[in-house]
Amino acid sequence: MYGLFLRHFYLITRSLPRVLDLIYWPSIQITLWGFISNFFANHSTYYNGAVGVILSCAILYDFLFRTSIGFNMLFLEEIWSRNFTNLFIAPIKMSEIITSLIVTALIRALIGLVPAILLTSPLFGISILDLGFPLFLLFLSLYIFGITLGLMVSAGLLRYGPSFENIAWSTMFLLAPFGCIYYPVETLPGIFQNIAYALPLVYIFEEARNILINQTFNSAEIIKAFSLNGVYLFIAISLFYYSFAQARKRGTLVNMGE
Repeated sequence: MYGLFLRHFYLITRSLPRVLDLIYWPSIQITLWGFISNFFANHSTYYNGAVGVILSCAILYDFLFRTSIGFNMLFLEEIWSRNFTNLFIAPIKMSEIITSLIVTALIRALIGLVPAILLTSPLFGISILDLGFPLFLLFLSLYIFGITLGLMVSAGLLRYGPSFENIAWSTMFLLAPFGCIYYPVETLPGIFQNIAYALPLVYIFEEARNILINQTFNSAEIIKAFSLNGVYLFIAISLFYYSFAQARKRGTLVNMGE
C-alpha cells in the first residue's frame, strides 16, 4: 500500500503542471463564487448577514468533486500508463490497492483545497474554519461519499474499460442539482426532493447552511448523512469487487489499457 501511495505521490509532486492544475481550478472557482456570493449577499434577504454561505458551500462541493475525481484519476493513471496488469502480477490485494488510492485521493484534494481556503480570508474576509468542529464532520462525510462515487465509477471502468471514462467526469455534475449545494431542498419540485433525500449530500449542505445562517448545529442531519454514506459505500465496494471478478473471469484485465 505504501509503495502504491509513493508511486502516485511522486507522480503528482514531481510534476509542476500537475500540482498547478490541482491548485489552479479550485482557486479560480472559489474566487468566482466568492464574488457571486458577495452579490447575492447584497441583493437577497435569504443570505442577509451570511455572506459566506454560498462560498462555504462552494468550497465543500469542490472538496467532494476533487475527492471523487482524484480517486478516478488515480485509477485511470494506471490504465493510461498500461500499468494496470502489473498491479495484479504483484502480490497485492485489491483491498490494499483501494486503500492506497483512497489515501492518495485525499492528498490530491487537500492540495487544491488548502490554497482555496486561504484565499477566502484576504479576498472576502470569510473563513470556512468558522464552522468549527462540525466542519470536520461535513468534510468527512463528503470525503466518504466522494470515495464511494470513485469506487462506483472505477467499477464501471473495470466492466467497460476506458470507454467508461466520460462517466468519471459527469457523475458529480449529474448529482449536483439533487445535492442542493447552493439552495434549500424546498427549491426542488416534489419528485426531485424525494431523490434528493435519498442522497447524503442534501443533509450535508442543508446543515452547512443551518450552521452559517442560524448558528445552530443539528447532529441528526449529520447522522442521516453518515448512515446513507455507509449504505452507499457498502454497495460501491460490493460492486467494485463484483466488477473485478467479472473482468478477471472474462480476461479483460489483461487488455485493460488505452
